[in-house]
Amino acid sequence: MSMKTFFGAATAALMLAAIPVSAQTPGSSSDAVAYGADAGEYTPAGFTLRGRAEVVQGRNRLRADSINGFVSDGDLRRVEASGNVYFVTPDQTMRGDRAVYTLASNEVVVTGDVILTQGQNVLTGGRLVYNTRTEAARMEGPANGRIRGVFYPQNSGN
Repeated sequence: MSMKTFFGAATAALMLAAIPVSAQTPGSSSDAVAYGADAGEYTPAGFTLRGRAEVVQGRNRLRADSINGFVSDGDLRRVEASGNVYFVTPDQTMRGDRAVYTLASNEVVVTGDVILTQGQNVLTGGRLVYNTRTEAARMEGPANGRIRGVFYPQNSGN
């Protein structure tokens, strides 16, 4: 399932179909979208979720102190999350202070004190660029710093 579908469906659910955002893309599933927050609002330019904000579809989850979605020409273009940001896929967990997801490029950029985990493997840095389509990740160090990681080899049966 694409992130465009994930957030497009979340927006459609949030706005109760007030904006014509496609809930599916070809080849995607029709998993229900769940969302919650302590408070939220909608305008024609987008939506805001505040206080323990969370959007879940299938096995993907975005959680933060606040989540903002930006709409242009009836389509969701960008999602910004700030404060205690977690983006969790079935294989990876990304944590940071802020995240921006741009649908056109399929990229999530997580900044701040970034931690990427996959199983026991851990990578830390200051900026992570993650492609939701290819699942490729690129980590950059914090200002004047280095990335750090711990990687565990898979059991080879020996």
